[in-house]
Amino acid sequence: MRNGIFCFSRRRLPLFHRRFLGQLVSDDLHDPPFSPYPKPHKAKKEDGNEKRKSSAPKVPLKSELPFDFRYSYSETGPSDRPISFRESPKFSPFGPGRLDRKWTGVSAPVQDEPDRKRIEEERKRVLGAPLSEEEVAELVERYRHSDCARQINLGKGGVTHNMLDDIHNHWKKAEAVRIKCLGVPTLDMDNVCFHLEDKSGGKVIYRSINILLLYRGRNYDPKNRPVIPLMLWKPYAPIYSRLVKNVIEGLTYEETKEMRNNGLNSHPLMKLTRNGVYVNVVERVREAFKTQEVVRLDCTHVGTSDCKKIGVKLRDLVPCVPILFKDEQIILWRGNFSEEQPSNSQFQQVAES
Repeated sequence: MRNGIFCFSRRRLPLFHRRFLGQLVSDDLHDPPFSPYPKPHKAKKEDGNEKRKSSAPKVPLKSELPFDFRYSYSETGPSDRPISFRESPKFSPFGPGRLDRKWTGVSAPVQDEPDRKRIEEERKRVLGAPLSEEEVAELVERYRHSDCARQINLGKGGVTHNMLDDIHNHWKKAEAVRIKCLGVPTLDMDNVCFHLEDKSGGKVIYRSINILLLYRGRNYDPKNRPVIPLMLWKPYAPIYSRLVKNVIEGLTYEETKEMRNNGLNSHPLMKLTRNGVYVNVVERVREAFKTQEVVRLDCTHVGTSDCKKIGVKLRDLVPCVPILFKDEQIILWRGNFSEEQPSNSQFQQVAES
């Protein structure tokens, strides 16, 4: 035995075993086996770390945008008052300590009163002179097709906060961005167009059913884009008051029950699909109420949540009274409205003010 290792004939061992033992067993008596080899020390890259630290944004982020931050701007408004929250308002979706605004559970209100006159002048400067018909036709032909790479899909969340950052990212390399709208927001396209222009600072130059083209402006500079802090997760929707009461206002219990049964047994006016285009639903319901008192909408496979959102929008836009949501069926009553009221959309409210 030499150096604590038994001596045996290496010829009986396989080739890879002989090579392994040849590397470990040394002929020198003073060289112990399994001696570790020193590993070379790698120099730390200090320049890369310094660049990362310098490029990292400073927190808390301070944004000069003159409006309250919300998850959805087109589907919720300041007039919607929740009665409770599903999560504590102290958990901000922007992350702890990443925003200089306080999260209230629904929005992050702006701290200082913005100068509306200066903001309007800056927006006019960025937009520049109005586009000619030839320039609009060129942009429309370039971005209106379905295979356009500069496209943003607008779903049931409507105009969301993080969508504003996506719009400015597209505006870095393109003059306009194509927006395809689907789902509940298509019930009120005027409201969608208003919030896109108001929150992004652009201009809608083309509108065809559910397809929009949002122009950035002649004097738009990507280096001077506004600071838009991103939401790290989607906040839980708060709890609002009950949409449909047991007894409809203006009716007795028997009349309410009879009207609901008549609505369930009536022929459906329309059949809505999931994430469909609902641009003509409001007009169809208005026309139906001229001859019918109760209207049923078949929303099979649409989802319970979307059914209630559709009912809320129709209540304000038609106007009408939702009296029942059952088995993905919406029953609408035309109510005791003496005359046709104008649309209660946020687009018209802000335009009149």
